[in-house]
Amino acid sequence: MKLYGHPLSGNTHRVKALLGLLGVEYEYVLVDLKAGEHKQPEFLALNPLGQVPVFVDGDLVLRDSIAAMVYIAEKFDTDNTWYPSDLADKAKVQEWMSRALNEIQHGPFMVRAIKLFGIPTDPEPVKAKATALFDTLFEPHLAANEWLVGGKPSLADLACYAYIARVTEGDYSLDAYPNTNAWLKRIEAIEDFPPMVVAAELIPAA
Repeated sequence: MKLYGHPLSGNTHRVKALLGLLGVEYEYVLVDLKAGEHKQPEFLALNPLGQVPVFVDGDLVLRDSIAAMVYIAEKFDTDNTWYPSDLADKAKVQEWMSRALNEIQHGPFMVRAIKLFGIPTDPEPVKAKATALFDTLFEPHLAANEWLVGGKPSLADLACYAYIARVTEGDYSLDAYPNTNAWLKRIEAIEDFPPMVVAAELIPAA
């Protein structure tokens, strides 16, 4: 098995974190995004969209991080530790993972990406989306629940973690969201969980 990715990619992080938590052996292939490796023919043969991560298991090639997480959990998480067997809880996990690919992607992800990668987009509407997401969904939910689904961490938490944890790298403060901050700390306290990399450790200061 191989995981093609990059440490600044939260989508890569969620797959890499799950593989590590389950103790799955695999090869990690660093894709040099700065050098444009993701746009070269060899990588485009794996993912025509030119995006990381890509997860490969034999002849199976998965180009979506959530699909990869579900596959890995179904194959290796025999105790249903991260992907519950209860149908209702499983549907709730899927619901939160959809938030990771939609509202989080269009809010916290873009807030960070505009700052880190110089995307020529007005950050204020994007920050407004992030604020709406925290105000209406995450903060109220986490005021009453330690985890996104049920009484223990799940794929939902892993999927939503990275871009929320590092939204502050887009000049966005989480100080107004104590419940969300407490949730982030609970995730990072999970045994063997690898926190999302801090961009400043990889990107030299100007």
